[in-house]
Amino acid sequence: MKSSIRRLPVRAGKSLSKRRSNCLALRPSGRRGSRQDLTLIGPGRLGQALGRLLTDAGCPVRYVVARRLEKARRAARFIGAGATALGLAARELTDAQVVLLTASDAALAPLARHLAVLRRDWSGKVVLHTCGALPSAVLRPLERRGAAIGSMHPFQTIPDPRTGVRNLPGCYWGIEGDARARRVATRLVRALGGIPFRVVGSRKALYHAAAFLTCPTIVTLMDRSARLLRLAGVPGRIARPMLGRFVRETVGNFERLGPRRALTGPAVRGDWQTIAHHRRALQRFAPDFVPVYQELVRAMMRLARRRQLPHSERAR
Repeated sequence: MKSSIRRLPVRAGKSLSKRRSNCLALRPSGRRGSRQDLTLIGPGRLGQALGRLLTDAGCPVRYVVARRLEKARRAARFIGAGATALGLAARELTDAQVVLLTASDAALAPLARHLAVLRRDWSGKVVLHTCGALPSAVLRPLERRGAAIGSMHPFQTIPDPRTGVRNLPGCYWGIEGDARARRVATRLVRALGGIPFRVVGSRKALYHAAAFLTCPTIVTLMDRSARLLRLAGVPGRIARPMLGRFVRETVGNFERLGPRRALTGPAVRGDWQTIAHHRRALQRFAPDFVPVYQELVRAMMRLARRRQLPHSERAR
């Protein structure tokens, strides 16, 4: 079935021909040759977006693999260019030179063990996973079979495949693993117009915690702020776009000025009376949020290098 989803244009920047040159087969040994094909296993939101973008960049996805064959077929239609859908038991899924595991963190270890049983000799192949919190060491069963192992994680939010197709090009990717795997990961990232950077594998949990504190935490705080605005009588049609604009400006200030100069508000000024007003209102209308508010104020004060809260506030 031909996909009815419109192909999205590649972002401005590096030309498509130059992006495609990054997908000329860099075999694990380092030799150039014909284009290197890929197997993609676990085609969720990131996997589908990544597969489609790599295909458009000249890195053909040969097989799309999922536990349920119908899911693999749907993903293959989204990725396009003749990708073949397979189930996890199909031995030919190991034929490609590069295997991308875009499955969940919890699925990686059992998936690596399964693949190591499916093919005994992985010499000359590269296996990369895209999870943020786990190092490439989770793929050790494949390394013992001869594969080069690594990881490449986008520092980006992917709420659905279509959005991923729009926002993955040009984003930052954390890369780690052995040298051969890093070389291949770097070429794939550059084929997307992305920016690769090294991460210490043993500290990937810290790297991922940083992403967690930025993206879902901001969404959660914005949701709580929207609730407070509604309680204060602000219409929902105003609250959401207003908060969006407010946060975009704040992010711009962070990028331009750095954290300390971008930080504003009563905690920075030492306006404890306003903070006390906030806390009393929260205790009345949103008491479950008071501990979070208190901890955020303390973190703001540390960033602003102010003294601790007055004793009257600390005791509460």
